[in-house]
Amino acid sequence: MAIERQEDVTDAVLEVMQQTRDPRLREIMTSLVTHVHAFVREVRLTEQEFRETTAILNEIGKLQTDSHNEMVLMAGSLGVSSLVCLLNNGDSGQTETSQSLLGPFWRLNSPHVDNGGTIVRSDTPGLPLFVHASVQDREGNPIAGAEVDVWHASPVGLYENQDPEQVEMNLRGKFTTDSDGRFWFRTVKMVGYPIPTDGVVGRLLQAQDRHPYRPAHLHALIFKEGFKTLISQVFDPHDPHIDTDVQFGVTRALTGDFVQHDEDHPTEADISAPWYSLEYAYVMEPGEAVLPKPPIK
Repeated sequence: MAIERQEDVTDAVLEVMQQTRDPRLREIMTSLVTHVHAFVREVRLTEQEFRETTAILNEIGKLQTDSHNEMVLMAGSLGVSSLVCLLNNGDSGQTETSQSLLGPFWRLNSPHVDNGGTIVRSDTPGLPLFVHASVQDREGNPIAGAEVDVWHASPVGLYENQDPEQVEMNLRGKFTTDSDGRFWFRTVKMVGYPIPTDGVVGRLLQAQDRHPYRPAHLHALIFKEGFKTLISQVFDPHDPHIDTDVQFGVTRALTGDFVQHDEDHPTEADISAPWYSLEYAYVMEPGEAVLPKPPIK
């Protein structure tokens, strides 16, 4: 159709969208066009702003590397990742959930570690942390034989793939839950850290006078047939940025209890005070067990 008025553009595009054979894609594209066109009209986007916007999107794509995912950072910094997560879990956003953001640092093929072992593989200064966790279904029944992939940043705020001082797969490990749905391991207490700010996301945060910090947290990805793959983070409530996570990922259900102990460890002779412990119960929902695509190699 020939365009006579600016309103005709939206009608013409929506008409073409109806040719989309896949019904779900048709629904998404129709809604996307409707909202994007409404946004352009609402803010009266200028030609210069449009050129700058497309340049920013191109820049985000070019910043993708084997160890960095700028688009994931941007989605988190706008709250989109957290919103998608909460809408698709916990009875479609009606109840609390252990599900959280995957983040940009999960890697495939973490080495297997026996329960009670350590994921510290190189000299990593930091206070000892002993994690005792369980995996259960919604009714509280233990889930045995679940594969639990854990990872976290070091006490200097860097993941092992960001830090040449750490050996390959440091602070990463894969466990299997026992007959009671439990797994446990030793590591060092993580700290909060700034997300990368040398790209588009960094400029956005600066323009909004926002800090770049994520509060200290422990990642887990739990896989078991018959259950939706659980991607989770457990946050330290004592972190100074617990209420202002730059990625909007902190929920009440994901807040753990990192307990400081001011006496020597009762069973580990090499552990003197202070040290920390964390106990946490992960809850899996029924569904399809599918591994996500790793954001980095």
